[in-house]
Amino acid sequence: MSNLSIPDFSRRGFLKVTGAAAGLALIPGLAACAESKTQTGSGGAAGTLKFWDMPWSTGTYDKASQALVAAYKPAKGLPGAALQRIQWNNFTTTFSSALASKTGPAASSGGGFQAFQFADQGYIAMADNLISTWEKEGFKKDFLPGTIEAMKTDKGYVGVPWQSDYRVWWYRKSLFDDAGATIPTTWDELMTAGAALKKKGYFGFGLGAGAGNSFGVQGIVMMMINNGGGIFSPDGKLDLLNERNVEAIDFVIELVKAGISDRASVSYSADNLLAQWKNKKNAFGIHTAGLNDSIGDTTGDLVVASPLTGPHGDKAILAYVNSIMMYTNTPSQQATEAFVSYYIKNMKSYWQQGVISALPVLQSIVDLPEFQKDEAKAKVVKEYQPVAKTFGARSDKLFGAIGQVDGSQPLNQFAQAVLGGRTDAKSALTTLQQGLSSIVKS
Repeated sequence: MSNLSIPDFSRRGFLKVTGAAAGLALIPGLAACAESKTQTGSGGAAGTLKFWDMPWSTGTYDKASQALVAAYKPAKGLPGAALQRIQWNNFTTTFSSALASKTGPAASSGGGFQAFQFADQGYIAMADNLISTWEKEGFKKDFLPGTIEAMKTDKGYVGVPWQSDYRVWWYRKSLFDDAGATIPTTWDELMTAGAALKKKGYFGFGLGAGAGNSFGVQGIVMMMINNGGGIFSPDGKLDLLNERNVEAIDFVIELVKAGISDRASVSYSADNLLAQWKNKKNAFGIHTAGLNDSIGDTTGDLVVASPLTGPHGDKAILAYVNSIMMYTNTPSQQATEAFVSYYIKNMKSYWQQGVISALPVLQSIVDLPEFQKDEAKAKVVKEYQPVAKTFGARSDKLFGAIGQVDGSQPLNQFAQAVLGGRTDAKSALTTLQQGLSSIVKS
């Protein structure tokens, strides 16, 4: 997750950015997208593979990705690869138009749910053969548990993971010391600590749900998942009114009414939320694994907390796994798989050079000294990855409907109603169920 201007792109689907700084929210957009003209490629047979990549960080990442693609040396008889930079602004239109006209890439990075939605439209070349090859080579074992599985659908694997994005509990040590509060490990302890922090004028449940801010939605969904609930049932159907969800939303509303969550957070933009952390108003809350980078905190006062345990013993957090995806319109599927295999096996250079702050999906990258020196991110991978769940939560497979739901207006309105304390749990969840049902049906 970049600390500069990329964050939410790392996991969202067909959506458009409308914010700045870490934690940008995304909304549907249809305007035309400008593509970068900068290309770099490797030599090979005729029919060069087109690889579209997003600007995952500033120019340092762009240069590193250009070098990685340029260094690709295809096997005899296979085409080389050329990189084209695709900007995030309205990227959905760029991809959709290109794929429909058969002028799109052979492989790409992109939004987190992009592969699932394009697979439903028949544009994705499944990665089953490549993953089977990696299993025979022993390389598949290098992937962290659950990361490859996060790409699985009933039709096959829609992509291969290359980075991940977690929602993480953070706390300000100095504020807890000032309030004489204990760092919470359970929901009950969160309520107790929050009450102590409130007396000192601090907030113990830092989120935001204003325009362009998706952390309100993500944090509330994470609370449902942390309680064994979630948006979908195990068979992938909308299931908002299950008991665990009701219990989780009741708890969040209680935090709001107790003043532990700032009622004004309903209007916080992504920048406003960062300011609350930077100005030491938020003492505890949910953000990205790069929150300290985002606000330039080098004091060690901002610390990653351990995942909370819910009232029934559940311990889970929300995570997004982002993929490199392959497309059916390619000079050669064999060539595409060869390039993607090269790319995944050599992408460690991004973390070695420190040009990307997203979290790795390979254990060999996690073990790199360059990654381990970042204690916060190393702790996130160690403690959060084993309990990470996707937006699909209770389902063991992902599906296109998740991309339709994530970032949707009903979810945004739901988060605003809950954080504004203007509703009760069952009413809020009923409204959400109705709103999402119309979207998924369409």
